[in-house]
Amino acid sequence: MRTQYYAAASLDGFIATKDDSLDWLFSLGDVNDTSYPQFIQGVGALVMGAATYEWMLRHVIKPASAHPGAWPYVQPAWVFSNRVLPTVPGADIRFVHGDVRPVYQQACAVAGDGNLWVVGGGELAGQFYDAGLLDELIVQVSSVTLCSGKPFLPRRIMPPVLKLVSVQQFGEGFAELRYQVRNTTGALSHGGESGR
Repeated sequence: MRTQYYAAASLDGFIATKDDSLDWLFSLGDVNDTSYPQFIQGVGALVMGAATYEWMLRHVIKPASAHPGAWPYVQPAWVFSNRVLPTVPGADIRFVHGDVRPVYQQACAVAGDGNLWVVGGGELAGQFYDAGLLDELIVQVSSVTLCSGKPFLPRRIMPPVLKLVSVQQFGEGFAELRYQVRNTTGALSHGGESGR
């Protein structure tokens, strides 16, 4: 299994505007025309931050509407939050806070042979990176610039930590870059070629 941070970002490195809007992203095309359908089939568990979860509540679930939407994931999800957040009926969601390491262990035990998807945001992905638990970055770089907003990965990462393994174009709006994350000894991290 691998721990993967899979996200879309603007050309200048933001995953959302300052007010967490993704309108710029949805105008670029259908997610089903990217690598997402294949990617999600390999996911065994998810982790996400509170802002990502609240965005899902506002834009996908809409619990106060006459016909609320369904939680889009069948995989169990861990949501990091220091606040009490509303639940989604019928969804396997576990609210946690603190260090990512024990949550990583729990999620891996449940994911089995599936991958662990760090859904977002960038700071949570950064905490997995800091703990040496991030194996792969998959970023759909879009053909827009935002100038400001929520950064894709707010960490200073210098070569040779990231190894570019593939580049793929999707339509006119996206270039997908896949990077394997090396540990501090220069070997690929625990889900990569060399293992730990």
